[in-house]
Amino acid sequence: MKSVGGGLVREAARGALGVFLAEALILPSGFVTAMYLTRRLGPANYGLFSVAASAAASVAWTASSLFARATVKFVSEAEDPAAVGAELLRVHVALGTAATAVFFVAATPLAALFGESELAFYLRLFAVDLVVFIVVQAHRGILVGTGRFRERALAAAARSVARPLLIVLLVELGLSVAGAILGSIGASVAELAVCRLYVRPRLSARRVRPIGDLWVYAGPLFLSALCMRLFDRLDLFALKALGGSAVTAGFYGAAQNLSLAPNLIALSLSPLLLSTLGRLARAGDSLMARRTARETMRFVFALLPFAALVAGCSGEIVALLFGPSFAPAAPLLSPLIIAALAVLQISVATAILIADGRPRSTLAVGAPMVASALLGDIALIPRFGAVAAAWVTTVVALGGAAAATMMALGVWRVAPPRGTVARSLALATLAYLVAAVWPAHGLHVIGKLVLVGLAIPSGFALLGEFGTEERVAFRSFFGLRASAGPG
Repeated sequence: MKSVGGGLVREAARGALGVFLAEALILPSGFVTAMYLTRRLGPANYGLFSVAASAAASVAWTASSLFARATVKFVSEAEDPAAVGAELLRVHVALGTAATAVFFVAATPLAALFGESELAFYLRLFAVDLVVFIVVQAHRGILVGTGRFRERALAAAARSVARPLLIVLLVELGLSVAGAILGSIGASVAELAVCRLYVRPRLSARRVRPIGDLWVYAGPLFLSALCMRLFDRLDLFALKALGGSAVTAGFYGAAQNLSLAPNLIALSLSPLLLSTLGRLARAGDSLMARRTARETMRFVFALLPFAALVAGCSGEIVALLFGPSFAPAAPLLSPLIIAALAVLQISVATAILIADGRPRSTLAVGAPMVASALLGDIALIPRFGAVAAAWVTTVVALGGAAAATMMALGVWRVAPPRGTVARSLALATLAYLVAAVWPAHGLHVIGKLVLVGLAIPSGFALLGEFGTEERVAFRSFFGLRASAGPG
């Protein structure tokens, strides 16, 4: 039993690492794209692009999340994965078509809400991407459900490479904001093409009986995902709707783009964690399931010093990537990177709740977060502007992370180790102070980030975070021969 459980954990860990590395390409890809667009479009047009992209992404991710985890669950458990995959593809095509139609119709009212008439055209253009994106998510789920993590990673990498290339090409052809949107659509098409190389569910395949508890399982998770997706972009939308200019929205969108890393980790880690916990529970290895959940929380808290490092030199990072004209984005990045890390912890804790068969419990986290953030934004944004939006998001996210962690503790008696929490807080304080008092400009900022970033794991080691067993596990993870420890 121990070897089976350990094998599942190692398989999931390697899969998560591969998917994360592929998804992490979004960071350099996104930074390059943002650097280009902020300079090429200017704050006002970049603000319009950010609002349109955020609206489309919110709808796309919310709609696709309706069946995202359910797809992995049912495909992985099916006796005939091809037939179940085809059935789920039909569901995703119908969902994507409906989302595209609704978004297309809603473009004009949304543009009026934001006070930007030309935004309607950009929103309609982005509507085309919805059906493609949602169909891509069906293929992603089928790949993960059948254990094809490498292929899933390659598809994600294709999107990250294609997006900046297509955007630069089309904008340089004179298409401006429309070119940036068409480039985003082209990236979705490229990812779909790569997915179809490895898995080809057919709409014409034989139909299978209705998939058991699909709606019972997917319904609560959809509502939970809807809440989290609304929370994810509520600050930007509220900022614009409550009188913020397109320029201010551009600054806020730039800061959000720089806080993507924790979101990428959640995207790669959460589905595989859910799958692994479920398989361990079905195998009867509850001890390994709890240990895996606890170590995942430990990993999240170990990221806190890196978030503090980014917060400490936020002004220098913004100046390097976006130029001096985007300096107002710097005070927004510091709280938003902490908020993103809190959302990652929520993702991990809710995966534990779902694995325990409590998908409805996730609503107890997401719904109050949306309500609290909305009230805070309405009360504070008109008076304090973008900074208030960022801090409302951060405070609410931290509260949600605390609530989700307490729920996980009540369900499986798992929580981040106290020692890790203490060491992370100490190193986060030190990393922030060093980053804030050590001046750097231009490319020297990269050197500072690398040096302090490398010092953080050394600090963990000096404070006694890693034991002999973990060093042996590290060598085993990468296929190295351990020189000591259990055989």
